[in-house]
Amino acid sequence: MDQTFDNDRIVKINIEEEMKSSYIDYSMSVIVARALPDVRDGFKPVHRRILFGMMGINNVSTQPYKKCARVVGEVLGKYHPHGDSSVYGALVRMAQEWNMRYTLVDGQGNFGSVDGDSPAAMRYTECRLSKMGEHIMDDLEKDTVDMVNNFDDSLQEPSVMPTKIPNLLVNGGNGIAVGMATNMPTHNLGEVIDGCCAYIDNPDIDTDGLMKYIPGPDFPTGAYIYGLQGVRDAYETGRGRIVMRAKAEIETTETHDKIVVTEIPYGVNKADLVKYIADLANEHKIEGVANVNDESGRQGMRIVVDCKRDANANVLLNKLFKMTALQSSFSVNNIALVKGRPRLLSLKECVKYFVEHRHDVTIRRTKYDLRKAQERAHILEGLIIAVNNIDEVVHIIRNSKTPSDAQRNLEQRFNLDELQSKAIVDMRLSQLTGLRVDQLHQEYDDLMKLIADLEEILNNPERCKEVMKQELQEVKEKYGDERRTEIIPFDHEFNAEDFYPDDPVVITISHMGYIKRTKLDEFHEQGRGGVGAKAARHRDNDFTEYIYPATMHNTLLFFTQKGRCYWQKCYEIPEGDKNSKGRAIQNMLNIEPDDAINAVLRIKNFNDEEFLQSHYVVFATKQGIIKKTRLDAYKNVRAAGVRAININEGDEVVGVRLTNGHNELLLANRNGRAVRFDESTVRSMGRVSTGVIGMRIDGDDDEVVGMVCVNDPQTETIMVVSENGYGKRTEIDDYRKTSRGAKGVKTLAVTEKTGRLVAIKVVTDENDLMIINKSGILIRLKVADVRVMGRATQGVRLINLAKKNDTIASVCKVMSSQEEDVEEAQIVDEELNEEAIDTPQIETPTEE
Repeated sequence: MDQTFDNDRIVKINIEEEMKSSYIDYSMSVIVARALPDVRDGFKPVHRRILFGMMGINNVSTQPYKKCARVVGEVLGKYHPHGDSSVYGALVRMAQEWNMRYTLVDGQGNFGSVDGDSPAAMRYTECRLSKMGEHIMDDLEKDTVDMVNNFDDSLQEPSVMPTKIPNLLVNGGNGIAVGMATNMPTHNLGEVIDGCCAYIDNPDIDTDGLMKYIPGPDFPTGAYIYGLQGVRDAYETGRGRIVMRAKAEIETTETHDKIVVTEIPYGVNKADLVKYIADLANEHKIEGVANVNDESGRQGMRIVVDCKRDANANVLLNKLFKMTALQSSFSVNNIALVKGRPRLLSLKECVKYFVEHRHDVTIRRTKYDLRKAQERAHILEGLIIAVNNIDEVVHIIRNSKTPSDAQRNLEQRFNLDELQSKAIVDMRLSQLTGLRVDQLHQEYDDLMKLIADLEEILNNPERCKEVMKQELQEVKEKYGDERRTEIIPFDHEFNAEDFYPDDPVVITISHMGYIKRTKLDEFHEQGRGGVGAKAARHRDNDFTEYIYPATMHNTLLFFTQKGRCYWQKCYEIPEGDKNSKGRAIQNMLNIEPDDAINAVLRIKNFNDEEFLQSHYVVFATKQGIIKKTRLDAYKNVRAAGVRAININEGDEVVGVRLTNGHNELLLANRNGRAVRFDESTVRSMGRVSTGVIGMRIDGDDDEVVGMVCVNDPQTETIMVVSENGYGKRTEIDDYRKTSRGAKGVKTLAVTEKTGRLVAIKVVTDENDLMIINKSGILIRLKVADVRVMGRATQGVRLINLAKKNDTIASVCKVMSSQEEDVEEAQIVDEELNEEAIDTPQIETPTEE
């Protein structure tokens, strides 16, 4: 049979291109209009339409419940042209206390359960807005948000809610779009509002700052959040895995133990959980379970696992955590619509966009209120004129033929506009009483004050911020509650330090910037005056410049010549034996090419706030400048580093010490002089300050080579080492105490034989000394083998420099090797907590 086609109405297209185009249109429709919430109010279109529809039929918290079918029909017919199941499902979820941290719908009837029971049909259940649900739409009538046409252009609906509640963070949400999905946890309202207020005060606040107010999600089912790393990842990047663990305790009876679970992780089906535990026990996949019962009731949740008589309840509980949903994870994927486009959001961005939305709503509401107040004030001005001239006004009105004539005559006589004249003509005679006249004047005065306040909100950003914060605090006071989910930090969580024993090590840095860590026991003692052993293989013209003792769990603060600070854990330093070259420090830290490490500080108690508050970082520079700053100023070092001290041109850091604020300090220069003074004479300064004069140097060829911190003058002595390998010990009391800024007294008789001073250390008889020369030869000797001598003597030979023109590169104090096998870690810990590292900058000698 022949068929005739109207070729004029047929358009030939490429099916591949049409499929692409149509699928993109469909995808964007699902993403924007169905599956993803708006970052501003946290709602998908269906939830927004349900709340707006319920408000439209006056289904509020102060009115009787209405059938859910009535609400669903209202929403379907006016705003949401989709299936009734989608509307009813969304409505039910907003009333479920185990899904919503703060319910927006007050349900009556069977709305399901945490056991996974389905809600009753909509013809049986009833609902109304909760008080918070009403609060979501406060000020909607004041032109605070844009209204858009509904699906058939017959009505208008809000494009976003003017909410004062940060609903996206507070109630979270989930949804599956095309090619993407969102899964956002719930939070505590009070904590989120505090975070929003902190952001309003400081828009530059970082994630750590926000986490002081919003420490983590707060789930409606309570339980525990286990570990903070997943929370931090989610808050920093928008993606993370949060481990949740049920709240359980062990009850002991005369015959056996019971594991009682009172709170389960968010999203876990209680009935399925109980069944799964029973199945594991029946299939002998988990031993020790005698019986499982769900004893939940009006008093709350109670799942009881009866243990067998010989079972260890703690071991069994750990097995249940491992094998069942008693420990579950929440995969965070913070995707929401920002200006109609899906975006992966960090915590700060979620807060930022909500605060910006509140600012827009506040400004629009203020403009609306100002406009209405000005309009009313304008009318009142006309009424007051009429009242003040009432006899003449009555005469004009009585002698006018029509109301229009009366208006026109009043306008001409009193210079009024149409609105004012109409209000006068419409005015009732009762308003002419003395009481009403006084009320008009009072209303006008109140309006003038209101207008002034509204104009200040619009013109003064700080006033606007105060209004925003005040409204948020009112919401917190009205709806805020206690946190339900307890956060357990790193107590039982994976920690990289757990893989490394806190053994003593030696950190070495070469002149060309290569770093490594080596076990301390690789360096053995030799007698005084020995030639040492080969310490490392170096590239041409390179040598070991700095050596520092540490332990594996120490935090190292690296300070550069230019005064910047970088942060690294000791176990993150690459390991090598004493002969290896190490790794370029430029590949580990973001150090500028023309900068170099000049000092390192070892911190053990970097998480101890009291320790950080009570200790100080003291700097010494080549030109004799000294600066003291509290340690906690360096606890938040960024990857790019922070400025640690402001360095003058031509100067650089040579020493850094950790002090307790009450120590004595000694500075020594290259010409063999030293100055001793109390640390208390140096006031604490900010991180980026320059400092004050600590020691006056002798001319352009002199410079400070080191600084030491004295803890106990009775047991400690001063060790000095010259560039040609000579050294000695001197009693601390031989150095008279002066004020800072002095030239000091002689600490070494500098001669051609000894060479100039390169290092100063504070030591005890229990210490060893490690000395390395620029040829890479290292010697370790007992401090006790070096006798105590007078302050102005030359000292004795500590290391024999076999090569011509060879000099000392670095000197390091460590614990005595006899102590290592007994109290190795303890001694190092005490030493490292109380003393920082002295790092003299060694000049390469000029060959003749």
